[in-house]
Amino acid sequence: MRRFGAVISGTGSALPEKRLTNGDLEKLVETDHDWIVQRTGITERRIAGADESTASLATLAAQRALDSAGVDAQDIDLIIVGTLTPEMLTPSTACILQQRLGIRRHIGALDINAACSGFVYSLAVASQFIAAGSVKRVLVVGAETLSRIVDYTDRGTCILFGDGAGAAVLTASDDAQRGVLAFELGADGGGAHFIHVPAGGSRAPATADTVAERQHYLKMNGREVYKFAVTQMTHSLKGAMESCGLTAETVRLVVPHQVNQRIIDSATEKMGFPKEKVFINIDKYGNTSAASVPIALDEACRQGRCGPGDYIIMVAFGAGLTWASATVKL
Repeated sequence: MRRFGAVISGTGSALPEKRLTNGDLEKLVETDHDWIVQRTGITERRIAGADESTASLATLAAQRALDSAGVDAQDIDLIIVGTLTPEMLTPSTACILQQRLGIRRHIGALDINAACSGFVYSLAVASQFIAAGSVKRVLVVGAETLSRIVDYTDRGTCILFGDGAGAAVLTASDDAQRGVLAFELGADGGGAHFIHVPAGGSRAPATADTVAERQHYLKMNGREVYKFAVTQMTHSLKGAMESCGLTAETVRLVVPHQVNQRIIDSATEKMGFPKEKVFINIDKYGNTSAASVPIALDEACRQGRCGPGDYIIMVAFGAGLTWASATVKL
């Protein structure tokens, strides 16, 4: 069967204007700027305003990606949105995005919840639709408003997370040696309790008690997540390079999930990547979960850090526990 390349033909991103600095957090919880920077690398993060949501940020990022690719929204065949903070439980944020973009065709639209791995998961799924010849153009989005589920009395989580959205347009190419060349998706449900929101689902629907007990906020075992992330990022980077016979010298750029500066530095240094080959923006935005990788990808492309013909590796991991990597030739 003929296979097509799934090429990234355009990228876009969107971030709220409101900034939440480390100084602002000093007024909310027992912390200080130097402590946060030393442990995470974060100096500020963006927070959605009252009139912003996951869908509104996704729409802006998607339109910018479409403009970058020179593609009309009406020519999109499939929409996939990676998010753990959807616009609502149902319908999917992807369906809402279809309507907001004015797409009149009856195309497929779905959300994927793989937490921080959501965009790379979505990219992998989209690439397989294209490789099989089922569709020609897919809009892939990672969008989050984590500030809506973060407990700003919990120092262990509120210093980490921010809001934003990133998007990419994948286009079918006759050259199967371009685009998404390889990917790895993984999960370990045994670690589900390390990062979770206890209430709000079918097991613990919303009640006065669950609200009073703050069970609708994100809970995290930071120590266990840190150990998992350091190990898994190194493993994923190694696998992504080996899958395509690449080395640190032949890879133009690593675009990692912006989880923690120390974790990123540890894993990339072990695999021989100098700092100039690793894209970092965690200092400005914090951890934006599924939006993290596509925001970084868009900024890297627009800054000229990578371009046509370059090999890049995207790697992410998060709640589930999940992990994902994608090796791409732009």
